[in-house]
Amino acid sequence: MLGRFHEVSITTADIRAAVEFYEALGFTQASTTDAWPYPYGVLSDGRLAIGLHQGRAPAAAPAPPARAAVARATAQFALTFVLPGVAAQRARFEQLGIELSVCRTGDEVFNEVGFRDPFGQEVHGLEARTYSPVDRQPDTLSLCGYFAQVSLPAADFEAARAFWEPLGFVAMPQVRTPYVHLPLTSDYLDLAFHRPRTFAAPLLVFRDPQMPERLARLRELGINPTGELPQGVAPEGNAIVESPDGTLLLLLQEAG
Repeated sequence: MLGRFHEVSITTADIRAAVEFYEALGFTQASTTDAWPYPYGVLSDGRLAIGLHQGRAPAAAPAPPARAAVARATAQFALTFVLPGVAAQRARFEQLGIELSVCRTGDEVFNEVGFRDPFGQEVHGLEARTYSPVDRQPDTLSLCGYFAQVSLPAADFEAARAFWEPLGFVAMPQVRTPYVHLPLTSDYLDLAFHRPRTFAAPLLVFRDPQMPERLARLRELGINPTGELPQGVAPEGNAIVESPDGTLLLLLQEAG
């Protein structure tokens, strides 16, 4: 339904600082197209692609007022997919009860659609790729370890399951460690949903049994943890680091 996962799209006020941060973590720059009329860069660890948009995330839309507190945490963070024939997919979304916040299609524009899930998370569908794959093997890890999933705040796990499963994700049994979350898997991207009281913002989750050594190396590079952690996660061997654009990376001492 959503096509192939493309990138986590992040708005940044300073693309240079963001690029330097992710390069210091061991991400590789990708060659981008001219799809966007503003500075745009992509960095990848072979599994996760982070799209940096200096100016706006693709097809950003105003947050629903009733979900303002959640939307503020997710407004600059979009999950973007490549959906061939995206211009013809509007009826399929409407059949699922999904109201498009963005529907920009036509012969003279780069076609894209956008909507929000019940908890304010932005989702975008694009007609084509906006960068080329990097020459890097998925098992060549960054300093963050193995990218596992995107973890999103959701007050109602069943509502999250009901919304995302028709889009091609499969919910797994709820997991209690290292924090309570509902995992959803797909061919190209794994998601998880955690309670807002567990952590209020989205997280890019990485895992590695040798995470303490990785954290020591990050500190040597001047990349220090924020001091925050999801409720229930022990501080020993686990940490969150924050990028210049405000994205939070949760680094867990676990097998990938």
